[in-house]
Amino acid sequence: MDDIQYVSEYLEYLEIEKGLSGNTTGAYRRDLMSFIDFCALKGISQIKNIKRSDLNSFILKLREGHYAPSSVTRKIASLRGFFKWFCANEYGTSNPAQTLELPKLPKRLPKVMTVEELNSILNSNLNIEESLIVELLYGCGLRVSELVDLKLSNIDINAKYIQCYGKGSKERIVPFGEKAKAALKKYLKYRDFLILQNKLPDTKFLFIKSDGKQISRQDVYNFIKKQGEKIHKHISPHTLRHSFATHLLENGADLRVVQELLGHSDVSTTQLYTHITKKRLKEVYFAINNDS
Repeated sequence: MDDIQYVSEYLEYLEIEKGLSGNTTGAYRRDLMSFIDFCALKGISQIKNIKRSDLNSFILKLREGHYAPSSVTRKIASLRGFFKWFCANEYGTSNPAQTLELPKLPKRLPKVMTVEELNSILNSNLNIEESLIVELLYGCGLRVSELVDLKLSNIDINAKYIQCYGKGSKERIVPFGEKAKAALKKYLKYRDFLILQNKLPDTKFLFIKSDGKQISRQDVYNFIKKQGEKIHKHISPHTLRHSFATHLLENGADLRVVQELLGHSDVSTTQLYTHITKKRLKEVYFAINNDS
């Protein structure tokens, strides 16, 4: 088996047995192939001949190449996971990545939007589909991958909940409000009209383009980026998810409830939003006291 086959088998293992998404396994593939290409330039043709010093040289090259610390950390994690699997399957006798440590990254507070900024976007000239996208990203705290992969069968419009699948294909149920329900009803009528008018084969996906194809993550990113220009702010779909969590906590929601709604496996991830609410509280306090 050559190096490419080992990588393909590992990625298949991640997707089938670990339930990782295609986006995640794609990132693993890029990380591993960049390392294999690096080793090939050094004259190393077989994975089993890779030593710890080769890993160190690769990481040094990444740092000298001004990669973001988060990117370096992800690549190290990719290598650790791969070599652990490689040795567990007895393709190699020693694990060169066994003692590789992940660098500690400073926790950066995610950007959030104010309620006024969100209303400004919602009250702007959005079409039926765009209104629903904003309602679901913000009102349900969905990840962009969860949004584009939504199927009609995942939505109970009368009971007002969405069944979605997050990281590792983990299922969760997320409720939505009356505004999202109204936006959904409008969009479903428009969707039926689109399929009928363009004589499209019906599809299981909720969001479709005029040619019947599923909308992409990039489509959503581009749309949200344009909305940010209206409020003079750089935002992404994840900014709306961050805002969803922050506003819930600011209005007294229980941390564990927010954890469930976001689909976080560890509550420590959700706790990051409590730091945002404290920071915003201080900003408001000092703004009031400086004006008085």
